[in-house]
Amino acid sequence: MKVRIAILDMYEGFANQGMRGIKEIITNWGVAHHCDISYEVFDVRLKNELPDLSYDAYISTGGPGSPLDSEGEAWDTNFIHWIEKVEKWNSDIANYPKKHVFFICHSFQLAARHYKIGHVCKRRSTSFGVFPIHMMHDGLDEIVFEGLRNPFYAVDSRDYQLIEPNHNRLKELGSTILAIEKDRPHVPYERAVMAVRFNDYFIGTQFHPEADATGMSMYLQREDKKQTVIDNHGEAKWQSMIEQLDDPRKIVYTHDHVLPNFLNIAVGELVGSLVNR
Repeated sequence: MKVRIAILDMYEGFANQGMRGIKEIITNWGVAHHCDISYEVFDVRLKNELPDLSYDAYISTGGPGSPLDSEGEAWDTNFIHWIEKVEKWNSDIANYPKKHVFFICHSFQLAARHYKIGHVCKRRSTSFGVFPIHMMHDGLDEIVFEGLRNPFYAVDSRDYQLIEPNHNRLKELGSTILAIEKDRPHVPYERAVMAVRFNDYFIGTQFHPEADATGMSMYLQREDKKQTVIDNHGEAKWQSMIEQLDDPRKIVYTHDHVLPNFLNIAVGELVGSLVNR
C-alpha cells in the first residue's frame, strides 16, 4: 500500500529543526509499519503552495512571525480557504477516507484564529524550552495522546498564545480542549491552551511534537536561543534543559507517540477504505 503525506511548510525560509523532525517521523513510521510512505513539501508562505485533496494525511508546521498580522495576505487567505476545502470534503458523507490534518504551533494559532475558539494574542515574553503539558479530561481520551503520561513534556517555542477559550464556540463546533500549559500560581496570567481537537479529523498542538533530543539540543545551543532562555529563565534553567533532553520520560516520549499516533489514525482509515471496497 502506498501512502502519501503532504507537509505544509510554514517556516518562510527560516532555518529550523521542525521540518527534519517531521520528515524523519514519517519515514521511520513507514519503516516500522512496512508501508510505502512518501511525503511532499508545500511552501505555503513564500511560494503560496498548497496541496490538493489527493494526499492521505496532512501535517502543517510551525513557523516564525505573527499569526495575526498576516490576516488578509494572499498566502494566509489561501491557507484558510484550504482548511475550508478539506473540511467540506470531510463533511460530505460520500467522501471516504476522510482527510486528517495536524496543525503545529503557528499553524495551530492560524486555525484557532480562523475558528474563533479563543483569544490569539502576543505573549509578554517568549516561551522557549521543555515544559510540562497538562491534559484536560478530553485529552485523556484522545487517541493521538494515547500512551502519554499526564503531565507529559514537550518543546514549546512561541511568542503568541491562545487564551480565554470561547466555550460556546467550542461546543458549537464540536471542538474540545485537550491540554493546557503548566499552572503558575505565582503569575497572574491565564494558562494557554496547548492542544485542541477541532473536529473529528483536525487536531492541533501549540507545542512541537516533532522535536527530538538531537535537534532540540542543537537549537538550544544556538547563541540567540541560549541567550533567550538565559534572559527569561536564567542560566541554570538553560543547563537543566540541555541535561533533560535525553530523559526518555520527556520529549523523547512525546516525539515517539504523538505524530506516530496521528499517522496510525489517518492511515488506518485509508486501510479500512481499501478493505471495504
